[in-house]
Amino acid sequence: MKFLLDQDVYAVTVRFLRESGHDVVTASELNLSRAKDAELLKTAAKENRIFITRDRDYGNLVFVHGAGSGVIYLRMLPSSMVDVHAELKKVLETYRETDLATSFVVVEQKRHRIRRIE
Repeated sequence: MKFLLDQDVYAVTVRFLRESGHDVVTASELNLSRAKDAELLKTAAKENRIFITRDRDYGNLVFVHGAGSGVIYLRMLPSSMVDVHAELKKVLETYRETDLATSFVVVEQKRHRIRRIE
């Protein structure tokens, strides 16, 4: 799957996704470290990438303002990283890329919620 990762995503998560065989670029690799949230979502949509973040503000942008496309929101701290990565792996194995590209997914310890973006 193809992902664009926000600057707040831990480096260990970047490695986890790359080692799992996914096509991953980070906001900083695209010189978008200081970009506004809406610009990051537009870039992800333009490049057909699912956006991954730890910033809860993206739900508002997606559902209220209709910005961007698929988002995976990781609700995690360093202490919960192993469990959240396990749940993220489950999400990526359960859903097709086309499903995730049109959904907002909240991934947390030992559970996730998925909601289609309409």
